[in-house]
Amino acid sequence: MPVASRQSAGLPMNLAIPGLCRHSPGLHLGTTGDNRGVAVALSMSIWAPVEQRCRPGCSRCRPGCSRFRAGRCRSFTRRFQVTMPTEKKPFERLPTNVRPVNYDITLKPNLKAFTFEGHETITVQVAEPTRTVTLNCIEIEVSNVSYTPDGGSELVGAITYKKEDELAVFTFEEELPAGNGHLKVTFTGELNDHMKGFYRSKYTGPDGEDRYGASTQFEASDARRSFPCWDEPALKATFDITLVAPKNRVALSNMPVVSETEDTADSSLKVVKYSRSPIMSTYLLAFVVGEYDYVEATDKDGVLIRVYTPVGKKEQGQFALDVAVKTLPFYNHYFNLAYPLPKLDLIAIADFAAGAMENWGLVTYRETALLIDPKNSSSTAKQWVALVVGHELAHQWFGNLVTMEWWTHLWLNEGFASWIEYLCVDHCFPEFDIWTQFVNQDLGRALELDALHTSHPIEVPVGAPCEVDEIFDVISYSKGASVIRMLHDYIGDQDYRKGMNAYLTKFAYKNTFTEDLWAALGDASGKPVGEVMTTWTKQMGFPVIKVTQTQEGDSRVLELTQEKFNADGKTKEGESTEWMVPISVSTSTSPDTPVHTVLLDKPSMKVTLPDVKPNAWVKLNSGSVGVYRVHYPSEMLDALIPAVRNKTLPPRDRLSLENDLFALARAGLASSVDVLKVAEGYINEDNYTVWHDLAMNLGQMASMLQYTEGSEAYKTFARHLFGPVARSLGWEAKEGESFMLFAAHQYLRVGNEAFKT
Repeated sequence: MPVASRQSAGLPMNLAIPGLCRHSPGLHLGTTGDNRGVAVALSMSIWAPVEQRCRPGCSRCRPGCSRFRAGRCRSFTRRFQVTMPTEKKPFERLPTNVRPVNYDITLKPNLKAFTFEGHETITVQVAEPTRTVTLNCIEIEVSNVSYTPDGGSELVGAITYKKEDELAVFTFEEELPAGNGHLKVTFTGELNDHMKGFYRSKYTGPDGEDRYGASTQFEASDARRSFPCWDEPALKATFDITLVAPKNRVALSNMPVVSETEDTADSSLKVVKYSRSPIMSTYLLAFVVGEYDYVEATDKDGVLIRVYTPVGKKEQGQFALDVAVKTLPFYNHYFNLAYPLPKLDLIAIADFAAGAMENWGLVTYRETALLIDPKNSSSTAKQWVALVVGHELAHQWFGNLVTMEWWTHLWLNEGFASWIEYLCVDHCFPEFDIWTQFVNQDLGRALELDALHTSHPIEVPVGAPCEVDEIFDVISYSKGASVIRMLHDYIGDQDYRKGMNAYLTKFAYKNTFTEDLWAALGDASGKPVGEVMTTWTKQMGFPVIKVTQTQEGDSRVLELTQEKFNADGKTKEGESTEWMVPISVSTSTSPDTPVHTVLLDKPSMKVTLPDVKPNAWVKLNSGSVGVYRVHYPSEMLDALIPAVRNKTLPPRDRLSLENDLFALARAGLASSVDVLKVAEGYINEDNYTVWHDLAMNLGQMASMLQYTEGSEAYKTFARHLFGPVARSLGWEAKEGESFMLFAAHQYLRVGNEAFKT
């Protein structure tokens, strides 16, 4: 690099990087003898993908956590499992000639023998005469079954199991007539230790002794481990639940208690009956028996909210309660639709495989996702709890009130909740700067994974419910949330809320397909929502938008071209290369608000921006809302560097600018000269999230340059870049500092270790 170029880039004069070609993508090997260190390392290895590691002591990142599996844990290790395909019998959904209307279920868990007894009366509709009733059942022993048609006599059935298919078939000697009737089933089961179905949960009592409670986890298809049922989301019914439990234990279900009496057969037990639930899917049913304290409050709409905690820790539920009391009215207002249940319980379960589960009216959580110690918990933990509470409460409408028809459409439930949880937390805690974190954590993570040739579309056909965990990952959650955020921005908040209200009102207590939501939002906005979103959900990947510019008087003419972005820079034959892309453009005269928006619905187009002076900068993807990367020519990057340096470019735009540039260079599409030149522009950066992302990218570079000739020169450059923020913050946190500044100290320590001599 010539001295003049080094100075213009703001790099230290002793940073020697021979062999860099300004006009070529990526780095070329130097040709000046053996003096090739930085160039060789950068071009051959620096851009190799680096596995992200957990921070030591991360309590949230556990393999059982659904957010871990989906990449939603804030710090996680990416793990890949390869399984060889096996021949399987094609999956078949349940026959619909007999459908449930209401379940009246009584369950009696034995917390010492780890078993439970149960009996149920299921009101059903028989569409046509049949001698068999087929429903889901696994790990349950049915002892008796009978059917009584309305106005008819009781018929006794025989029981057979299809364990591989998780089915029970009840066969009757006479045909069941068409019409309504009552199916009575008596059964027993095990309170298993697999944290699914109706299972036992081990905890430590106030006396320090190990004790056990009982809890449930039914999503996706484990209600069938608790009682025989039609365990598919579209086969909704109402539920009347009764629990027989020890008197000294709390017993909870989805609905409020309507009666509590002593068990006539055992005076140490109580019989707790709950009010009838709304029409709902089996996977949203829940019951919990154990020892708990609680804190409670009533929100401004009159809904009673309780947070249940381990005994002696009720103060640790207060933060989650405060969040819930703010969140529920926020969603009431946003959807313009009241929360449909009379109460809402949030409960911390000692043994819990998922991060949380949105059971209607009884939301279950892992303890670390709900409890906050007011004296010792970090701001990071508070932010995490706020996001998880916001996520699960959003499901009370989007997922519970209106439910996907089949698991193929589960991505929409989770993607929507993963987006709106940020909207809710931003409303409750604006000081968290949560949307900048979304760009880093969700959008950034989705772009990283979706750029691989091994990615998959957001919406993938699901056969058997057991495939859900195999399919749903960062793409389903984080990319799903990102495209919904882009859609919200494309049609505008007012039309989005109007469409959401129409959708939730029309399909309340029913099931839908993804296309039903697109239709509602399209009708509300008058925009081609279905056509646009199909290009994002049905095909994998995302585009890189290449932009060039010319100045014509006081107007700036941009030429935009889209093509599929791949992490290795190689497009395979037959890969999709075209999306319908909402493009937003900001300029130096309007850095926070787009001056122009356009739908790029073809391979390339020209866009004219009036009243843009020759010395003004132009940036695409204002606010980093779009799910795409932008490839700028060097002269457009040069114009943006002063806005990065003086921070007139907003934080989200500063983050996406450097993130895109590093990714493009790794793919061999952008010059590494531009990477280092733009990186130096962040010398005055003071936003933690921007620093977090930049430090990760710079750290990859440092790791790959270790033990090369360019290592010391690069460390000098990095120390030059980190210097101002290090001097400003200092090494130790100061009393009264914000959460974001406190977190920045941790990265300064990391940077010190990475770049010290």
